[in-house]
Amino acid sequence: MPIRTTPSRARRSLLGAAPLALLAAALPLRAQAVFRVTAIPDESPTELARKAAPLMKYLEAQLGMKVEYTPVTDYAAAVEALVNRKMEMAWFGGFTYVQAQVRSGGRMLPIVQREEDEKFRSVFVTADPAIRTLADLKGRDVSFGAQSSTSGHLMPRSFLLQAGIDPDKDFRRVAYSGAHDATVAAVASGKVQAGALNISVWEKLVADKRVDTNRVRVFYTTPPYYDYNWTVHADMAAPLREKLTAAFLRLSPDKPADREILELQRATRFVPSRPENYKGIEAAARNAGLL
Repeated sequence: MPIRTTPSRARRSLLGAAPLALLAAALPLRAQAVFRVTAIPDESPTELARKAAPLMKYLEAQLGMKVEYTPVTDYAAAVEALVNRKMEMAWFGGFTYVQAQVRSGGRMLPIVQREEDEKFRSVFVTADPAIRTLADLKGRDVSFGAQSSTSGHLMPRSFLLQAGIDPDKDFRRVAYSGAHDATVAAVASGKVQAGALNISVWEKLVADKRVDTNRVRVFYTTPPYYDYNWTVHADMAAPLREKLTAAFLRLSPDKPADREILELQRATRFVPSRPENYKGIEAAARNAGLL
């Protein structure tokens, strides 16, 4: 004999199932609550991972959610990952930020930058005693870093053009090493006669005695410009963006744990950033025909 379900029994069944249904719906969302971070690969993968680990742990505690650092293969991949919201945040150079801003139709928000990034510089290095000025680079093999690098390509190229030197016409060969430390290695090994790179990477290599300064030396330092920042997508919820920004701004060199993070990030401290800071980078990129 079939069991008949009365309306009241049906209602009780639905009410009893409702909490279970809500719980089942919540579980996948909770499992997906991961804050994903990436960075342009301007140094070796092991160095980037080493620098990222303590910061990710700190952000995890500050945000109250799992934070994962995911490396990418090249600069373009970092841009696409944030533009397409496969990542929540990315460490960009000034030029990469501009590329992402253009690619996304203005949907990128730089939230913080290191104090050092307000007056960043590049250096030109060589192991050739005959090279003393930028003009001495004519007819030589010269390496930049990655093509989308601000401090390893765009701004060095921009200052060369201002000095009346066109790399594509005046150098014997233009090389791209892919990363700042690789540029120094190319100069040290004699593959190229000179190279341009990020000043903070150069100073770190010198401090760690990973470069022989009796052979490789700086012969030109650029004027300052804005560079790196941490960028998020404009679609990020404002409360999360504000919480994230505050976490960076709270980092203090007076606290031992914070100091470790700041030193790995090569930062004195983090300060607020804004899109207007990178108008000069955009102008330099357009002038150099790179945008």
